[in-house]
Amino acid sequence: MSPSPTPPIVIATRESRLALWQAEHVKALLEARGHSVQLLGMTTKGDQILDKSLSKVGGKGLFVKELEVALEEGRAHIAVHSLKDVPMELPEGFALACVMEREDPRDAFVSPRYENLDALPQCAVVGTSSLRRQVLLQALRPDLKIEPLRGNLDTRLRKLDEGQYDAIVLAAAGLKRLGLEARIRTTFEPSAMLPAAGQGALGIEVRSDRQDLIDALAPLAHQTTWLTVAAERAVSRAMGGSCSMPLAAHGTFTHGVLQLDAAWGDPEDKAPLVRAQASAPVTTLAQAEALGDAIAQRLRAGGARGITPA
Repeated sequence: MSPSPTPPIVIATRESRLALWQAEHVKALLEARGHSVQLLGMTTKGDQILDKSLSKVGGKGLFVKELEVALEEGRAHIAVHSLKDVPMELPEGFALACVMEREDPRDAFVSPRYENLDALPQCAVVGTSSLRRQVLLQALRPDLKIEPLRGNLDTRLRKLDEGQYDAIVLAAAGLKRLGLEARIRTTFEPSAMLPAAGQGALGIEVRSDRQDLIDALAPLAHQTTWLTVAAERAVSRAMGGSCSMPLAAHGTFTHGVLQLDAAWGDPEDKAPLVRAQASAPVTTLAQAEALGDAIAQRLRAGGARGITPA
């Protein structure tokens, strides 16, 4: 008798165009290594609730909960996430099995009329629902009117084109992955607009008891990216673990040394941003997370307010 075919790996994914691109990307990489792969498209609460900011309805974890339920029930085996949408603490029984090589982590300025942030007129309307982007934009241009902007990437661009905003700020990575790089007027350098922890990186989540899947995903991992985003995510975890906090954290590797920058601001206050920076040789996840913890301590010492665990 011939051996039974190996069951396919089922990827749980949101059904937005960007999420499907990400899942198809992972599918192609796994198939190139001989695996059979299928997609399970799902709609999450984060996709359904569009009339409230994420910070008021549960944070970006709303984008991953239904996918985790599919993993827990065995309807799917892995979930592909934009890592900046993944809560800092995964539920018991789940693991981040792989972090892939990062795309451009920067934020993009998108506008049909204006070349860059400086070209916007006084009191121009800029769309974003990110508290991080809000406080950074306020620091750069206190006169701007920041308005909420929810929906998938295509919906956000449509709202801009309809004239609801003078400009919007999006992740450059998503635009590039969907072939929409021409919509980018300019990208913000991290020195001006510090990215979110994990921005531009893809993470793959599995049930922690599926060592077979962890092994299958290992060739897709990019160690330098993994160490960098581990440090960034450690800052957020130490500050309380909320994806909806007005917090930025971004790391860069140079010759084995990781430099980590972070910033925190109060969206209700025009006070200056609290900033912190440190660098250290990093070769392990533990070292990366220790650097992130140290940065969080510096932020708190400078006046940043995190969320104290109950």
